[in-house]
Parts: sequence; structure tokens; C-alpha cells
Amino acid sequence: MFLQRTSEYKTRIPTNEEALPGRDEPISTSSTHSVLGTPIKPPFPDGMQQLIVGLGCFWGAERCFWQVPGVYTTAVGYIGGPTPNPTYDEVCSGRTGHNEVVLVVFDPEQVSLEQLLKVFWESHDPTQGMQQGNDTGTQYRSGIYVTDMAQRAKAEVSKIHFANALEDAGKGGITTEILIAPEFYYAEAYHQQYLDKNPGGYCGLGGTGVCMPG
Repeated sequence: MFLQRTSEYKTRIPTNEEALPGRDEPISTSSTHSVLGTPIKPPFPDGMQQLIVGLGCFWGAERCFWQVPGVYTTAVGYIGGPTPNPTYDEVCSGRTGHNEVVLVVFDPEQVSLEQLLKVFWESHDPTQGMQQGNDTGTQYRSGIYVTDMAQRAKAEVSKIHFANALEDAGKGGITTEILIAPEFYYAEAYHQQYLDKNPGGYCGLGGTGVCMPG
């Protein structure tokens, strides 16, 4: 049954006491990328690196990254809230605190973290807080979830550069959160590579028209 989102949970993360209890076991998902033919779960080949990003509805966000040469695989899921192993309906209720995100596994010898961050910044509007376009709620917040402090440093530098470009264009300030990645929960099978399976499906992504300098 779908859990109704209330306005109270559109703009703030619920406390542990307010959050839904979730479950001990992961929800069922797929195992193979429908476009790339690669596994979406570890173990991944030696030398691969990972980045997790949130930039609005994860259907369109995932497509942005599986198209990048050097990306080994992608998967959509949930991150950043207190509810363990949430379902999509639970995330949509606002009572898990999770963000809809994309796991990007990439070969750093073929594509750099900076190139992936350029795709991230230019593919959405990172100034909107708990929303993206007409999609409103905590699950649509802009976020970069890194694997180590080296990645975090590069993400922070890219944020400064893009913030300067936004300011020059007369846009607002960046609201993107940059965090060491908490646990990533895979979304249901039908969400994985959704726009490959449903080419006419909804995609609400829209950038600012501002390009990353350099």
C-alpha cells in the first residue's frame, strides 16, 4: 500500500523515532545492467572506483551516467536516511529520509572523477534544496556521496567552481550536500535502468544551462 507523503516530511529528514522501521533483509532487485550487461552489485573488477550522486528522480539521473564512456555499471537506490532497506513507497512517503541516488562504478583510467562531477552539476539544478523542478521532497535533494576524503576534496573543489559559475550567471547558491557515503540500499528491479526499459518514461531532470568552468 502506498504511504501518503505529508507536508511535514517534504523539507526535513525525520528523526530516528519518526522514521519508518524498514526491514532487516534487502528488498529484491535485479543483478545485471540492462544496457551495459555488467553486474550492478559487487564485487566489481579491480581498479574500479565508486561515486554515488543524487540529482532528482533517479530514472533520468541514472541514464546520464550509463552513457558516459568509462562507466562500468550504474544502479539506482536509496541513501541518507535512518530507515534500513526501504521500499520505493516508503521513500516516497518522506518518512525514511532517504535520497533517490545513482551508484556509478567507473574506471578512473578511462573517465575521471572530475568528468563525472561535471555531468552531475550540469544535469540538474543544485540550488533548489529539497526539490528538483516539480518534484518536491527530501528524496529529490542534490547530493554527492563519496568513498574517501580524496574524493570529498575533489567534490568540494568542483562545488566551488560551479558555485562561482552560477553566481556569474545570476543563479542562487548551491544546496548540495557532500558526505562520506552512508549505506546504499538498492532500489527495486523495475527502477533499475528504468528509461531503457521504458523509453517514454518520465524524466524531470533539467539543468541550469550553466556549464562547469574549464
